[in-house]
Amino acid sequence: MDNYKNIHLGSLIKQAIEHQEIEMSLICNFFKCSENEVIEMCRQESLPTDVLLRWSKLLEYDFFRLYSQHLILYSPPARNNQSESQKSKSNNLHRFRKNIYTKEIIDFILEQISTGKMTRAQIIEKYKIPKTTLYKWISKY
Repeated sequence: MDNYKNIHLGSLIKQAIEHQEIEMSLICNFFKCSENEVIEMCRQESLPTDVLLRWSKLLEYDFFRLYSQHLILYSPPARNNQSESQKSKSNNLHRFRKNIYTKEIIDFILEQISTGKMTRAQIIEKYKIPKTTLYKWISKY
């Protein structure tokens, strides 16, 4: 689940089912639906939030986190033509963003460097991760 740019929930759910070796009968009982309906959910790129919440509970994985991680990595750059009140709000939001880097995000970033897919400079530029933060991750992990 390391590609946060293109999220296909159905295939990720199917992958988690296979990895955990969960019986189809258990899934059908949990969702109160047929096997065909489960298969159809696994084909869907997106799912309603109530259904996704149930999958998260059943598979014990926070599928919503995929979207948070997508926002961290691929959110558009801040606009420069903001008023002072907007700038102070955005500064508070930026501080919050810095604190929500998860272990999965850190692993994803470090994998990009270790596999040679991206350089440190490219990571800093593309994902707007502060240089000091990136170097702390590299030395810590």
